[in-house]
Amino acid sequence: MKEFKGRVAVVTGAASGMGLAFAHRFAEEGMKVVLADIESEPMAMAEASLKAKGADVIAVRTNVMLEDDINRLADAAFSAFGNVHILCNNAGVAATAATLRSRPWESPLSDWEWTFGVNFMGVLYGIRAFIPRMLENGEEGHIVNTASMAGLLTGANAYNVSKHGVVCLTEGIYREFKGMGAKLSASVLCPGLIRTAILDAERNRPPEFGPATDRAALRPDVRDWAAGFEAALQQGIEPEEVATMVFEAIRDDQFYIFPAQPEVFDVLKTRMEDIIYQRNPTLSVVF
Repeated sequence: MKEFKGRVAVVTGAASGMGLAFAHRFAEEGMKVVLADIESEPMAMAEASLKAKGADVIAVRTNVMLEDDINRLADAAFSAFGNVHILCNNAGVAATAATLRSRPWESPLSDWEWTFGVNFMGVLYGIRAFIPRMLENGEEGHIVNTASMAGLLTGANAYNVSKHGVVCLTEGIYREFKGMGAKLSASVLCPGLIRTAILDAERNRPPEFGPATDRAALRPDVRDWAAGFEAALQQGIEPEEVATMVFEAIRDDQFYIFPAQPEVFDVLKTRMEDIIYQRNPTLSVVF
């Protein structure tokens, strides 16, 4: 995309963190913005802050786990503004940092169901609800799906596995767009350590997926690792820096967006070499 002023951007998970930073950056570029989030009060505050800057914005409370909610979001966006040019499927959850070190035979199945429902199905529902109409309207546009560096690294947990799915799905739709000669393109965002509140995501955990994680019941080594990870996250990259990278990737049609620390890249390089040279997986861990 080269033209942004007057175009329309939809952002899920827009009430805080990276999503809020994306919304502000798009508004600064003169775009109309549709905010979507499950948290009504923070989303209303985000909407007010954008309107105070003169942005043309609407907010739609959305639970991305529900296909009907995503369809309603799409209806609202197209009804309000006529078309959508940028879709950021950004909403995501992680039960706690500890779940990144959980063993799949020990962690509750409900953790997997909730995490996949938001992190993967939320992206898939967004693709299915928005892309057909974007294609039909025939204007240039871009899809940004938020995965994670965890989606490129090894981890037998719900978060890593769900983010691997987002990477694969996004690579696939990128190839489809190019093969069709469509005016749409796609990027996958794989953040490293970003200073957000994702590890407090259980504040929005639906009751049907069980209680919040009982940290006292976790193995001591997992609790210790989680404490260190949470501290590192607070020293992470600012969401506004990620928003700049996302905007530039859309402008330049760059597929992979990797705002991550050097040590994360080192582990990624090792994993890719393991695959290429058919080595057994190296036992280095970041996520």
